[in-house]
Amino acid sequence: MHEKVINIIVRLGEKGFVIFSLSLFSGIFGWDSLGDLMPRFIVGLMRYFLWGASMFLVCFFWRSTIIIVKQNIPLIALSLLAFFSFIWSDVPNFTLFNARDIIMMTCFGLYFSTRFSLKEQVKLIAFTLFLGICLSIIAVILIPSVGLHGFTAADVQIENHSGSWRGVYGHKNIMGSTMLLCSLIFFTLPKDCSRLYRLSGFILSLILMLLSKSRTAFILSFIIIGLVLFCKNFRWRGKISVIFADIGIFFIGSTSLVLFTYWVELLSGLGRDPTLTGRTPIWESMIARLMERPLLGFGRGAFWAPKSKYAVQAGQAIGSGWVPPHGHNGLLDLAIDIGLIGLVLFLITYFTTVIKSLKIAYATKNNEELFPIGYLIFLTINNVTESYLLRFANLFWVIFITIAFNLNKEVKLIH
Repeated sequence: MHEKVINIIVRLGEKGFVIFSLSLFSGIFGWDSLGDLMPRFIVGLMRYFLWGASMFLVCFFWRSTIIIVKQNIPLIALSLLAFFSFIWSDVPNFTLFNARDIIMMTCFGLYFSTRFSLKEQVKLIAFTLFLGICLSIIAVILIPSVGLHGFTAADVQIENHSGSWRGVYGHKNIMGSTMLLCSLIFFTLPKDCSRLYRLSGFILSLILMLLSKSRTAFILSFIIIGLVLFCKNFRWRGKISVIFADIGIFFIGSTSLVLFTYWVELLSGLGRDPTLTGRTPIWESMIARLMERPLLGFGRGAFWAPKSKYAVQAGQAIGSGWVPPHGHNGLLDLAIDIGLIGLVLFLITYFTTVIKSLKIAYATKNNEELFPIGYLIFLTINNVTESYLLRFANLFWVIFITIAFNLNKEVKLIH
């Protein structure tokens, strides 16, 4: 009996650590958020605690860790490449200082996938995001300088930002993307969760998307959920290869048709210009520079480092004095950081994970097992005009590597 109580306490402690870690990765305690209300050394201690605890836990459960590492060589190679990119970085000190993010995210992803089932993972991510919703509402009401855009000089210069909700996520775009993820995860919550809880989380995420003025995120949430429903409701009982072909043709064909036929009309309808608010000139500048260092790139974060001449030149390509903080495209940013070698390693990991997630979605009757394929679609679409892959320490990359690490284990359970 005593041992059972200890096990329950340990498990609760682990869940508490996961919720704390996911909250930190999501940016709740970052700058322009709740981190501004706390002493900087406290925020630093939180990050070092997460870093140290994740490394300790991975070492503590080393047998399971080794098994997962062996099953995910391309992803581990990608993480190592990003970590050691300070060797060829133009600003090695900056790249090395931020390399701890790679260790932190990789170790946490290994621990999370080792100690929790997919069902538990989905529940914990959902709870963390629901907590973020509640904190965002409180921030807007009680601390509007944190929860709303319009209180800084940069906000005033951008009319569309003024009055937009950013909650506890620091920026309206990050909040929009996070709420898009939230809508997906509440849609795929296990059936043993309260119906009221699932419905509340889903509806509140849509409302906060609208309040953040993230119209694109609002529309994409229904597109992604529609694709998840397609996987769920139109599965044949035939060969899996036929299903893969059907889903692939449906997704690639319909998306390409809409984008290439109605590109300008779609962007205009979303209140955007056909250059994606200046993004395409930035991409052209990045691609031209990438050709100078195609294999290994410029080092993680070096291209957009403070006072970087490359970032200044990318800003000049727009024709304004604004210096972009990133390339607004996840794949391009990854390539500019660690080259085409890193991009290929990512694509190998991504597409092998897609195949495994499709196998699970094809065979399952459980809601939560639809989350991986839904998330991978979300990750692709969300990184077309934003950068949420290896940039800094972020929740989106953590969930991706957790899914990648986890799916080998889940496929074995199914078969």
